[in-house]
Amino acid sequence: MKKAVILFLLVLTTKGHSQFAKNMFSKDPIINLENFQKQRVYFGYYLGFNSFDFKFDYKIQQDIQVKKTTGFNVGVVADLRLQEYISLRFEPGLYYTKRDLYFPNFTSENDYLREVNSTYIHFPLLLKFSSQRTGNIRPFLVGGVSTTLNLSSNAKSQDDNFQQKFRVKQWTAAYELGLGIDIFTEYFIFSPSVRGMFGITDELIRDNPGQASGWTDNIDSMKSRAILINFTFH
Repeated sequence: MKKAVILFLLVLTTKGHSQFAKNMFSKDPIINLENFQKQRVYFGYYLGFNSFDFKFDYKIQQDIQVKKTTGFNVGVVADLRLQEYISLRFEPGLYYTKRDLYFPNFTSENDYLREVNSTYIHFPLLLKFSSQRTGNIRPFLVGGVSTTLNLSSNAKSQDDNFQQKFRVKQWTAAYELGLGIDIFTEYFIFSPSVRGMFGITDELIRDNPGQASGWTDNIDSMKSRAILINFTFH
């Protein structure tokens, strides 16, 4: 019985893959969801991954090392069709990431290591430029601006790095550029995409005045940047 079930599942999987390839890449594919993107407004959701970094500008050159980790994204999409090839997209979402900063000229781990855990509510407003649809695929470019609320920000803390508190601002802004592809299946549109996010506002809160800080005094600006990989379903 087990062998029969496994054989049946393999046949279904092979048939499904064959049908998918036929629908996507054959010379005369079956056109899926032909009128879906002609709606004035449609919605979806996305899941994905991120890799956040910091871009430092210094008053005097030094090298703060940033150890990045892979975080995750989840959110919703609202798409407003402006014309056949251009739409306006709003993609609010929750982004989680973690970065470790290693400061030179310190010997104790309590001093040279600062962990920056961030939970972002991300509000990107983007223009999507789609190509002409070919069968069941449609490449696109996307770009726009975003603002982000950091729920993990300790901006209101009176403590600073001398009490092992590395402080960042609650609100930041960025611009975003990316590309992706709409894949039209029988029941939904699957859209993998990759995007770069480039911070345009300084995120750092300097240490309290009164004593020289080896952590923040030499930093002219600290801006977030990231690679965002999202898998969107409409």
